[in-house]
Amino acid sequence: MSRKPRFFLPGVPVHAIQCGNNRQAVFFEEADYQTYLHALSVGAGKYECQIHAYVLMTNHVHLLLTPGRQESVGGLFQYVGRHYVAYVNQKYRRSGTLWEGRYKASLIDAESYLLSCYRYIELNPVRAGMVARPELYAWSSYRCNGLGETHEFVTPHPLYLQLGHDEQQRRLAYQALFDHVDDAVAFESVRVCTQSGTPLGSAGFREQIERTLQVKTGYERRGRPRKLV
Repeated sequence: MSRKPRFFLPGVPVHAIQCGNNRQAVFFEEADYQTYLHALSVGAGKYECQIHAYVLMTNHVHLLLTPGRQESVGGLFQYVGRHYVAYVNQKYRRSGTLWEGRYKASLIDAESYLLSCYRYIELNPVRAGMVARPELYAWSSYRCNGLGETHEFVTPHPLYLQLGHDEQQRRLAYQALFDHVDDAVAFESVRVCTQSGTPLGSAGFREQIERTLQVKTGYERRGRPRKLV
């Protein structure tokens, strides 16, 4: 069976997930997270990707980014994968596959789902029961977006900037988005579309993507909801 083609457009946000092979761990100690983030920072600059949100879980990674070129997303993942896998294999004296096949990704209708995607990503450690609040998890962008910490490679999306007139207003408005963590319907849409590679948005958004790319994007899979990741 042929692989489903990728759908990327410059300026259109993307939610991407990459999981460890067989859901095994890909991060083992603090230095590993730091090494991955360094590679991500360099790769984002090299391939013109604006990173808006991220979380590094023990066995998978979520990114919310906007590519500057159609090939930016693929280039970023190839760059990070090449450097991080070499680092892990050398450090832990291992060989073979680290990641589970290709990363999964979905175009995001920013007006409808971008802020839900921010929350989906940065609440991942809370949903997993690892921390009680997102700011308690060290390896995500929440402390940057919500508390004002400097993460040199995190770029605020224009819709994030519209949350307030200055940094303090934006941070407070962003924190308020996390007061109610139960957003099951939107979160399930984010999950299903990312897993299936389907653009996440209205019918009009999907039609616009299809007209621009001259391809059929398809529809997300139907069925019983699965565990969120």
